[in-house]
Amino acid sequence: MKKTKRLSSISYYFCKVIQNFYLLTILLAVFTSCSTNQTKNDKITQMSPNITASEILGNPKYLAISYGGYREISRDIQPTIPQLKNDMKILAAMGIKVLRTYNTHYKQAANLLQAISELKAEDTNFEMYVMLGVWIDCQNAWRDTSPNHDAENEEANASEIQRAVDLANKHPDIVKIIAVGNEAMVKWAASYFVQPNVILKWVNHLQQLKKTGKLDKKLWITSSDNFASWGGGDPLYHCKDLEQLIQAVDYVSLHTYPMHDTHYHPVFWGTDTEEVNLSKKEIVELAMQRSVAYAKLQYDSSAKYIHSIDSTKEIHIGESGWASASAGLYGTNGSKACDEYKEGLYYKYMRDWTNAEGISCFYFQAFNEKWKDAQNPGGSENHFGLFKINGEAKYAVWDLVDRKAFDGLTRNGNSIIKTYEGNLDSLLKDIELPPIKKLN
Repeated sequence: MKKTKRLSSISYYFCKVIQNFYLLTILLAVFTSCSTNQTKNDKITQMSPNITASEILGNPKYLAISYGGYREISRDIQPTIPQLKNDMKILAAMGIKVLRTYNTHYKQAANLLQAISELKAEDTNFEMYVMLGVWIDCQNAWRDTSPNHDAENEEANASEIQRAVDLANKHPDIVKIIAVGNEAMVKWAASYFVQPNVILKWVNHLQQLKKTGKLDKKLWITSSDNFASWGGGDPLYHCKDLEQLIQAVDYVSLHTYPMHDTHYHPVFWGTDTEEVNLSKKEIVELAMQRSVAYAKLQYDSSAKYIHSIDSTKEIHIGESGWASASAGLYGTNGSKACDEYKEGLYYKYMRDWTNAEGISCFYFQAFNEKWKDAQNPGGSENHFGLFKINGEAKYAVWDLVDRKAFDGLTRNGNSIIKTYEGNLDSLLKDIELPPIKKLN
């Protein structure tokens, strides 16, 4: 969802670790070594029709993505069920089988589940599962009055939760996970964040419904939040309520966004002086490898804290992505991070790493959505999709167009074709090199 102004949430110690670049060099081995770890999915030879979250998560055969189907500048205009079905066919052609949604108060959530149900009825081999998001707000969120971060909007939050329960019970074959809150605890979410005790309250409520048979006992409950909120950054997040939340969720859903930190904390971002004589492609590839190494460092820092509380807790990535355009902090006049080529490399490298390590990554996101920064068409939040709103496939998925994965499929009445008419040289002309790194 939309990122508000970010404050540095990385502890002093963590900053020093990042600045020690020999550690980043070690982390880059993830791109050149083959993982020998056997993940749980290697052991699953035949899936049950009643597949559970525990079998889906960490299984590279069940790729995940964050999804919103909004085409217009406002969410007041909801995508239709036929539009949602067309999107599902496109994502299924990519090998996507798990979606993440964000709230239940718009019709999209219920309509999406209906669309998937209809597709399953039309084709018994069609598979698509959902991590159903529940939006959580503090008291006076999104208002001119000061938000009260020590209290919640209990009426709205309770309604969100109840709708999620009802949808999960109506579609138990599709809804496999409920996520309580989206970046609801991270303190830079200044318009709406709550304290961990609020998330804990609702997670415990859902877990109790499972115990009493009012929800499927195999349904998994989580919360999806920034890595710092899960204890991987500033120690100010460490508290008893967070410890109890880690113990209460069935797994941790963690967000990591190196792209944003190309502006806010760019110790990993830039061109080393010894790289300047390399080709443009080589310079960018090295920068993007460092970006994924940075994401891995955030994941590992959170895992260290989480596993000090519960050594058995699974950790998957609820969001990570890279915008293809920015008229602001990450574009030409900023960190020069955003273009389709960098986005495509980040997508590939993240999939390579997470698939090899048995980590699900709900990549952010499937399609561009222009409501996210409605007054600023060039804003990066509008450009995180792997596809444009009109169905054009960005560089990240050009290979699938070449393999004719989308033949016969349409979005908004348009066939799926490549951006830049598939001309890589034209694309490369539009990319800018990361700035030369400053010496420490």
